[in-house]
Amino acid sequence: MRKYPSLLSLALVCGCWSVQAEVFTSIGQMTDLIYTEKELVQSLKEYIKAEESKLDAVKSWANKLDVLTRVSTLDPEGYLAHPVNAYKLMKRLNTEWSELESLVLQDPSDGFISNMTVHRQYFPDQEDEKGAAKALMRLQDTYKLDSESFARGKLPGMHHNAILTVDDCYDMGKTAYNEADYYHAVLWMQQALRQMDAGEEHVVSKADVLDYLSYSVYQMGDLPRAIELTRRLVAIDSSHQRAGGNLRYFEKLLSKQLNELNQEGQEPATEEPIQLGTYKRPNDYLPEREIYEALCRGEGVKMTTERRSRLYCRYHDGNRNPRLLLQPMKEEDEWDSPHIVRYLNALSDQEIEKIKELAKPRLARATVRDPITGVLTTANYRVSKSAWLEGEEDPVIERVNQRIEDITGLTTQTAELLQIANYGVGGQYEPHFDFSRKEEPDAFKTLGTGNRVATFLNYMSDVEAGGATVFPDFGAAIYPKKGTAVFWYNLFRSGEGDYRTRHAACPVLVGSKWVSNKWIHERGQEFRRPCGLTEVD
Repeated sequence: MRKYPSLLSLALVCGCWSVQAEVFTSIGQMTDLIYTEKELVQSLKEYIKAEESKLDAVKSWANKLDVLTRVSTLDPEGYLAHPVNAYKLMKRLNTEWSELESLVLQDPSDGFISNMTVHRQYFPDQEDEKGAAKALMRLQDTYKLDSESFARGKLPGMHHNAILTVDDCYDMGKTAYNEADYYHAVLWMQQALRQMDAGEEHVVSKADVLDYLSYSVYQMGDLPRAIELTRRLVAIDSSHQRAGGNLRYFEKLLSKQLNELNQEGQEPATEEPIQLGTYKRPNDYLPEREIYEALCRGEGVKMTTERRSRLYCRYHDGNRNPRLLLQPMKEEDEWDSPHIVRYLNALSDQEIEKIKELAKPRLARATVRDPITGVLTTANYRVSKSAWLEGEEDPVIERVNQRIEDITGLTTQTAELLQIANYGVGGQYEPHFDFSRKEEPDAFKTLGTGNRVATFLNYMSDVEAGGATVFPDFGAAIYPKKGTAVFWYNLFRSGEGDYRTRHAACPVLVGSKWVSNKWIHERGQEFRRPCGLTEVD
């Protein structure tokens, strides 16, 4: 059997929330920041208006006194011979200049600073900025998008124009570099250089870009190009503290390699620009990375004509359940084996909005269960926020739970609470099992309800691009459709786990993805789904 790693194997930078890197993981909560920023812009405009008003008043004083002093200095004694002028001089210097001093000392920024202080506690922090940058790189990898597409905002389904400047691209590359991710550092530093060479305005220097780019290219094993880029750096800044030493080191290293290969002369650097595919992305901990990402792009889906002929749609009354007799569910087969079905109109728009309303204030970084300790913890391979809702909290939740029970014929009395999840920038959940495996027997021990026998997944939003649910083992891709739900069994009737159900939530490329999960457990299903001795559906 194929072996997989365990579950534990993945702006503004001011103040932060009590938990780091929480903002970028939920689009739903990030929308609040849009309105916060709008309020801050309005506050900033009011500050500018107050400063301009203050400056106009000071200018008016200066102009008036300029005219007056020109006259008074022509004949000071004659000017002061007039008693009114003498009085007004005393008055100006004793009172009016003090008033002007007070005006100059006024600080109209107090209101703006106060507003900033109130909102600063909700600002994203450095970890959020880094997380959002890494999310863009994840989208770049998964959907095979080059840096040029991102920088120019050329994304499928996009309705808003958004571009990355030279400095944005540089910061992206620097984020990757600081994580020793030289593959992405090369792509983004190259994009910064490309836009810089095209004449785009920038704050960062070309020397800094070439410095990071040349060393990252060296780390990718491309010595000829590293030498060529370092020579460009030396030509721009001959006094650069590292460039000269790096160039000598790279040339010596290349010469040594050529001698070992019995080649003469330095291999010239290619003239082709660095782009997606120039260098191979390093392998990581996920064995089915390529299959998973291909399915996310809609490639490699094994939906053959023969298989499609075995898929049907039908009305489902839950084995003549009274609540479904008059209005049965519309059921569609998504896959034959393992059997995955989709239910249409599983949630109404009103129910979805109510569930989101209840969940949004409680959204917190989604966790995974440590297979060793059974303790919930965050992981880089799961980027979303979630909340758990009890049936007693609102009639809508109770109704949804009852509907799931009616549809599946399984009791939800021993199921987990309804989990609501919202995916943020590049939100995803890499391939995982919903059930606990033999090597992690204590994963659900504290619940006392056995293993997760089935998964009922409600889609609560449409997604413009990305966000599919994919099954790498058998090549299925199921796309979100608002108001529908998909259902599958995680365990065979024998109680053994169905390893084919390893699945993933693909990164959201464009849009905001909301789902609700109901994980149904073994306890209480003895007569609803009787045990069997063989591994059959």
